[in-house]
Amino acid sequence: MFSPDQENHPSKAPVKYGELIVLGYNGSLPNGDRGRRKSRFALFKRPKANGVKPSTVHIACTPQAAKAISNKDQHSISYTLSRAQTVVVEYTHDSNTDMFQIGRSTESPIDFVVTDTVPGSQSNSDTQSVQSTISRFACRIICERNPPYTARIYAAGFDSSKNIFLGEKAAKWKTSDGQMDGLTTNGVLVMHPRNGFTEDSKPGIWREISVCGNVFSLRETRSAQQRGKMVEMETNQLQDGSLIDLCGATLLWRTAEGLSHTPTVKHLEALRQEINAARPQCPVGFNTLAFPSMKRKDVVDEKQPWVYLNCGHVHGYHNWGNKEERDGKDRECPMCRSVGPYVPLWLGCEAGFYVDAGPPTHAFSPCGHVCSEKTTAYWSQIPLPHGTHTFHAACPFCAHQLAGEQGYIRLIFQGPLD
Repeated sequence: MFSPDQENHPSKAPVKYGELIVLGYNGSLPNGDRGRRKSRFALFKRPKANGVKPSTVHIACTPQAAKAISNKDQHSISYTLSRAQTVVVEYTHDSNTDMFQIGRSTESPIDFVVTDTVPGSQSNSDTQSVQSTISRFACRIICERNPPYTARIYAAGFDSSKNIFLGEKAAKWKTSDGQMDGLTTNGVLVMHPRNGFTEDSKPGIWREISVCGNVFSLRETRSAQQRGKMVEMETNQLQDGSLIDLCGATLLWRTAEGLSHTPTVKHLEALRQEINAARPQCPVGFNTLAFPSMKRKDVVDEKQPWVYLNCGHVHGYHNWGNKEERDGKDRECPMCRSVGPYVPLWLGCEAGFYVDAGPPTHAFSPCGHVCSEKTTAYWSQIPLPHGTHTFHAACPFCAHQLAGEQGYIRLIFQGPLD
């Protein structure tokens, strides 16, 4: 039987708050998406609210008292100030919000399991040997259940006992209104682009988000004890195109509204067929080139287009100009004689990374992922956190650091001669 509500709206789709897409994957994880471990995660309105909000603050607890409060069947955050003193903040149910948790742990409180992104990795085994820097319970996103469905991000997630523990070594402090706040070991960084996620977007400034959702300038290094300065004018509210860095993986937040203007996989497939229908040719072998189907995005095909990264001339694979003393890495372009890397081209299949629906005319360098001009221009100017204190631009489809003057090139195809 339908509930009375379902009877009136039998086909009512659940409200989508937005999606998180992990940078460095081209539409799915290398060995396929499985359960809570995948390259993109949609946040839908839950059948029943599961959000929480701070309530009672217990100050100057002994460790035993703190443990007793933490053991109650309700959420709490413990701030250990010294061996003798802990402040415990109890959290109570909030019927107006939904909570989603992200982290490396596969325990049940984590909704979206994220592991370290290894640039260009083709299989999950490539990523196993890395010592992870992503927290097991990295962050939580709280979404308002009513329009405009505002989403806010907070550092740290509640564990299986519904607790967050900030130990003695974690950066923590008392705020001016007497509340506690703190930072996680490697921190949760957020960057909101200016002008939203559109072809006019410009990179914003990377900030750190605290456990209570306050905004700070970055620490000197990722896990330094000293927090940055509080940024009063900015909030932890996510907007279309916000980037969330968990120290080992970076996530892109797309709102449901923003995604409705993004090209679909069908649209990208139509663009692929359009390029192939123009029958681009290899200027050396005169054979027709074709981008392989999106399902075969990891295996080099015999008709696959290749490009000289210094000039952008597109060829099929051939051995012309392969000077052995160059280790076969640098090749001379038969069209213009410029010398540089020669790599296969791959279509960017993750539609959520596109800032417009333009044709695939440009490629990132040095990886050869192809997408629209505006999309390559946007990502080439975004500094992404790398390691503990450096930033560099990277291809969103494979996470390879960009090279060359711009980080991308315009492709020059040769049409059929007939």
